Amino acid sequence: MPTYFLIWFICYPLALLPLALLYVLAAPLYMVLNYVVCYRRKVVLENLRNSFPEKDKREIRKLANRYYWHLCQIAVEMVKMLVMPRCILRKRYHCSNPELVNRFFDEGKSVILMSSHYNNWEWMILALDEMFKHHGVGVGKPNSDKVFEKLVNRARTRYGTEVVFADTVRETFERYESQHVPVAYMMLSDQSPNSKSRCYVTDFLHQRTGVIFGAEHFARKYNIPVLYYEVVKERMGKYRVDVQVITEQPNALPEYAITQQYVELLEQTIRRKPQFWLWSHRRWKFKFD
Repeated sequence: MPTYFLIWFICYPLALLPLALLYVLAAPLYMVLNYVVCYRRKVVLENLRNSFPEKDKREIRKLANRYYWHLCQIAVEMVKMLVMPRCILRKRYHCSNPELVNRFFDEGKSVILMSSHYNNWEWMILALDEMFKHHGVGVGKPNSDKVFEKLVNRARTRYGTEVVFADTVRETFERYESQHVPVAYMMLSDQSPNSKSRCYVTDFLHQRTGVIFGAEHFARKYNIPVLYYEVVKERMGKYRVDVQVITEQPNALPEYAITQQYVELLEQTIRRKPQFWLWSHRRWKFKFD
């Protein structure tokens, strides 16, 4: 009941407001999250300190403040997503080089799009089926609040993108690949792995880091080209997606080479504009020697 009330009586009415007005409302939200609630402050500061040991305390605090402001903008953009018209979405979220992805569709091939919780990943889910010729499938982790998950997925999928989770992802790959349906699988691979023993361990942002390798697993199993995309914030409320190829022949590379290339590309992305990554996530809950 609280979730239904939040979504239907607070979020949906707010979503009807112009995005410019929602950004005005993001300012008091920023004050509350950053200075009153101190939302995951310890996690954010620890992640930033460990990732950027060259920065002093003042620089880390400044970066944290920028992150909280970005997080509040993402929050109101997620609210707007509930009712955002297709024509507005196209103007605010576009790919700079869709022909790179569409070439694989013309060849009858699926693609795996690897990225992270960087800038606005929710609008990417909404726009995925619109942006490319492929059928879009977003692969994610289920939310603990099933009511929230159902209501949000209703918004995420209304323009054609399909959302699947860990319990059905294998069946989804098998169904589409066996039927030779070209699919763009969006896989955010920057989350902490579920198991310390089932992950690829590498250096990432000055830390030994466990990385999930599901994207590489499915790429090798079905011989699917792997691409990396970066979401670039052009201005408030407007994003550009830049895509590049990691490999067109996944089985020609050594084991974990795809995952390693992804990690290196992601670190480059984060270092350019670190405030746009999801620092409040407990990314390094597992420690590796």
